[in-house]
Amino acid sequence: MGAVAIGGPALLSACASSDDTTTFAGAKASKKIKVGFGNEAPYGFTDASGKLTGAEPEVARVVLKAMGIDEMEAVPSDFGQLIPGLQAKKFAFVAAGMSIRPDRCETAAFSAPEFKVASSFLVPKGNPQGIRRFEDISGKDVKIAVLSGAVEKGYAEEVGVPADKIVTLDNQDNILRQVQDGRVYGAALLDITSRWLLKQNPGAPLEATESFQGSKKAPDVGAFTFRKEDTEFINAFNAELKKVKESGEWLRIVTPFGFSEANAPGPELTTEALCKG
Repeated sequence: MGAVAIGGPALLSACASSDDTTTFAGAKASKKIKVGFGNEAPYGFTDASGKLTGAEPEVARVVLKAMGIDEMEAVPSDFGQLIPGLQAKKFAFVAAGMSIRPDRCETAAFSAPEFKVASSFLVPKGNPQGIRRFEDISGKDVKIAVLSGAVEKGYAEEVGVPADKIVTLDNQDNILRQVQDGRVYGAALLDITSRWLLKQNPGAPLEATESFQGSKKAPDVGAFTFRKEDTEFINAFNAELKKVKESGEWLRIVTPFGFSEANAPGPELTTEALCKG
């Protein structure tokens, strides 16, 4: 670590292998980069043709192109394994719409805030159990599904929801299937996710509850995720991301994935403040 710090960016670039796509120096040399994603639509997922798409990869493509990196190689991962995979250098950064949280900031670094969202529940039509907030779960004979590694399990625990009422699943397909089959009453998701799943499954007898802030501590603000030591990469990425947002290009990119101008975080939401909680 000390030797790398003394050498600085020039040394990193000089030593980078042309086939190294898991570091910033290697990506600049090869023009290619490996990106981790959790296969969670509409944030980052592969379409029917196998192409990596979603709001975060599409924004990242534009940002990276401006940095001279032309090609992204997709590396899928369970959401809960994205930060461990990043630390293990399976990919150079994560484009999965990961929320900035103090516990995650202990082991990873984040770009400037990219979007803000809220929570909602995916429930049977009519919502017969009346689940509209995490506080509603404890007093009902229901089980609620959450995505492994996502924020919703923590929000439920924050208000005292018993562990036996929370079912952790590894992907969206399993969540949707279990809600449809009645194996769980509903699913706690980000509101963009709930609406996207309904749009993609128009015949499902389900509905999304009204959006609400899942945590009492801070709003859900998503960003790109990096290794803590990759300061040069983060700074370069943030500089180009700022240009994309200020030009209006960001809104054009994310609108097809269910985002709107209302999802743009204000200047009061900073990575530093969100990491402190």
